[in-house]
Amino acid sequence: MAVRVQAERFDTGVEIEALVAGNFAIGGVTSFTGYVRDFSTESGVVAITLEHYPGMTERMLETIEAEARQRWDLEAALIIHRYGRMTVGEPIVLIVTASSHRQAAFESAEFLMDWLKTKAPFWKCEETKDGSEHWVDARESDDAAAARWGR
Repeated sequence: MAVRVQAERFDTGVEIEALVAGNFAIGGVTSFTGYVRDFSTESGVVAITLEHYPGMTERMLETIEAEARQRWDLEAALIIHRYGRMTVGEPIVLIVTASSHRQAAFESAEFLMDWLKTKAPFWKCEETKDGSEHWVDARESDDAAAARWGR
């Protein structure tokens, strides 16, 4: 099980290489890296702050990862999610799935990201150029994406 919640930046290439090292049953790897962008619910975003409940967050990410392993034949999976203050252009989240066949890698990575967006206990506050801050509400589009996976 590979789940990490951390404040520190990560290097996507280094993480993927470490995850797949020596496992020659892997035929395909899918990764998704999410970055802080300069817009979301407001334009002119300069930073976000992510908060979470230590312990609870890791347990939920482990549950989500275990669900993916039940649904797909995965050789390896990794979820890294950052917390704290991050500025535009910084990586927030990394999802990596590895399997013998590409379909399982693609589908499971998409599943993990959809479920992470709706089930992981993170709270996001956006900071804009004018100095205002606001908490971001859950999005119906994220709920709709997660709903297609059932359960």
